Amino acid sequence: MFRLDNKITLVTGAGSGIGEAIAILFAKAGAFVGVIDRDEAAAQKTAGTIIENGGQSKAIHLDVTDEDGCIEVSESVQEEFGHIDVLVNNAGIGHVGTLLETEGEDLDRMYSVNVRGVFNMTKAVLTDMIGSGKGNIINLASIGGVVAVKDRLAYCTTKFAVVGFTKCIALDHAAEGIRCNCICPGRVETPFVSARLKEYPDPEKAYKEMASTQALGRMAKPEEIASAALYLACDESSFVTGTPFLIDGGWSAGK
Repeated sequence: MFRLDNKITLVTGAGSGIGEAIAILFAKAGAFVGVIDRDEAAAQKTAGTIIENGGQSKAIHLDVTDEDGCIEVSESVQEEFGHIDVLVNNAGIGHVGTLLETEGEDLDRMYSVNVRGVFNMTKAVLTDMIGSGKGNIINLASIGGVVAVKDRLAYCTTKFAVVGFTKCIALDHAAEGIRCNCICPGRVETPFVSARLKEYPDPEKAYKEMASTQALGRMAKPEEIASAALYLACDESSFVTGTPFLIDGGWSAGK
């Protein structure tokens, strides 16, 4: 198993879904995990699970759209631990619709979380990482940041931006010891997706339709995405940077 012993890590959107799975796996691998979420109760729950299982964690209440709040969290963690080794920008939201079904407010809301949130948190930790001569940033993009997805105009727009942002950080700061990669999942069985499936008249049929876009014929589990994050976070991936890591069940194979 890849190890993160003595690593100080932050995971945004870690109160549920992929973020929760990443936080729990990082802790199992020996890292301290700052569990960041705008839902304070959810953050407390994930951190509590980690601590109950012998790991090191702290719940951090933060909305990543708050730039000053991101700076305060970064400074607080640095003051407590001296440095930050790994940042996982996982917090994100979705929107369904074509351009004609998307209002400007919808795009602004998506941008504020999916792009500006990644910008805010990365900028908040980057100076410290550069000062340490090392740092690792992992962004959660999407298959929708690599290929277009029908009826996901705003979502794809923001996720393409995350892929571009990732490559720019990797290129601009490689000489300063910074690595930056992004994970591009296909559809994943998160609580959000499960709740949405229940809204359909036939949830089983809806699941099959969503799963059919992946060649493997199913959605991913959050833990499968977390395993990729662990690899990118550990020293064994030291020669990997600027890479969109596709975990899409074969969705993009025929594109």
